Amino acid sequence: MITIHKGHIFHIAGAPKVTQAEQALAWHPDGAMAVDERGRIVYCGNWKDLPASLANAHIIDHAGCYIMPGFVDTHMHYPQVFCGDSYGGGQLLEWLNNCIFPSEALLADPEYARTAAIEWCDRMINSGTTMGLIFGSAHPHAQDCLFETARERGLRIVCGRGVETVAPDWSKQKSSEEDAIRLVRAEIEKWHPLTAEARKEALQFVAIVPRFSLSVTAKTLKALGDLYEEYRDRGVYFTSHLNENARPKTGEIDSTKEVYKVHSYLDTYDGKFLPNSQVGGKSLLGKRSVLAHCVHCTDKELARLAETGSSISHCPVSQFFLGSGTMPWRRTVAAGVNISIGSDYGAGDEFFIPQVLNSCFKAHISEATPVGMDPYPTNDQSVALHPAELLFTGTLAGARALDQEDRFGNFDIGKEADFVVLDPAKCQTMGMTLKHMYKNPDPKVARDAHMFAVIMLARESAVSATYVRGRKLKASK
Repeated sequence: MITIHKGHIFHIAGAPKVTQAEQALAWHPDGAMAVDERGRIVYCGNWKDLPASLANAHIIDHAGCYIMPGFVDTHMHYPQVFCGDSYGGGQLLEWLNNCIFPSEALLADPEYARTAAIEWCDRMINSGTTMGLIFGSAHPHAQDCLFETARERGLRIVCGRGVETVAPDWSKQKSSEEDAIRLVRAEIEKWHPLTAEARKEALQFVAIVPRFSLSVTAKTLKALGDLYEEYRDRGVYFTSHLNENARPKTGEIDSTKEVYKVHSYLDTYDGKFLPNSQVGGKSLLGKRSVLAHCVHCTDKELARLAETGSSISHCPVSQFFLGSGTMPWRRTVAAGVNISIGSDYGAGDEFFIPQVLNSCFKAHISEATPVGMDPYPTNDQSVALHPAELLFTGTLAGARALDQEDRFGNFDIGKEADFVVLDPAKCQTMGMTLKHMYKNPDPKVARDAHMFAVIMLARESAVSATYVRGRKLKASK
């Protein structure tokens, strides 16, 4: 059976770069999307242009609603589900030690872990996030809870147990070098689709996830590199943090360079983790590698990320919360690196991707000119991102970062129908503003202003339905 979803549809069509997103915007105020029994898109366009062959299809009329691709969140922390907005009395490292490590330790309790997994999947569904790249728990039973719940609900996730071989003595996340690799391998074998045929239909995947370079040793990185090389061709992912906090001497970047004696933070993930950035093992970079934050990357690091096809997960909300700074949009885009969006919940205190994109717009229109640069407009680093660029970053760029752009991320024919339905009537400010806002006589300007308002004004209350592969997902509450 073919099902047609009728509503105000927009998405970024094709396979553009972020700088081409405006030209690739597909906009159908009276739109229709036809989905076959396998959950694949067979038509997306104007209602009036619907092919005659679909005349007898079942119709779901989302009258007054917006239909957008499902949101893709490329950086989030499952063990932090109940510690958003934690007060740590300082920046990144103080916040981790005072709040996050103790909170994550609570998942050692199987009942607590089950509650956390259910809540996590509910939040994804209720916020329209159809795919998440997730930092997992160090506890295997907690990981099993998340994978099981995601499978039951029909959610897409990529997740991996958080690897920490360096941690406070009291930490329940710390494991030995041998156990770290053994447990990652066991998780891959249990939860990752290991054949090409299985990966075509799979919704859940496994990532190799060292928490960050300071949470492991050179021995761990070598072993993880060897393990990744073993499974790389079977679609396993890699993710971690990079260049988040640059506080002098005691910050994450200087501490990493001091501990490893390397030239750059990125070197540690690129197999060059021995003193003076000598090669010590296999690189973890590549087309299924996503590095979160990248606020303070050097030009050389950005060039290497682009060269290897690695992606960045840009996390503006958590960068505000932890005072980490602003990822330089113009310089990062110019380097050719794919930039996806991450909520970074719980350093980020916002699960809903349109509100993360809201912060993204504000961060970059206010982006300061670096110290030492001419502050006049020719070198102004601020940029007013086009709403199509925002939409691209929260949808198609995430699918690209996860090397699944052929499956989801937009409404191209043949892709799987992952989408979210937003009902402005459920969010009064959004609904009233869209109804009564000034409409520019230029149709293109009016369209762009309308889409911008949809993204910036949307709240979770507006989420009417979330679909993955054409199937409506249900939260437990």
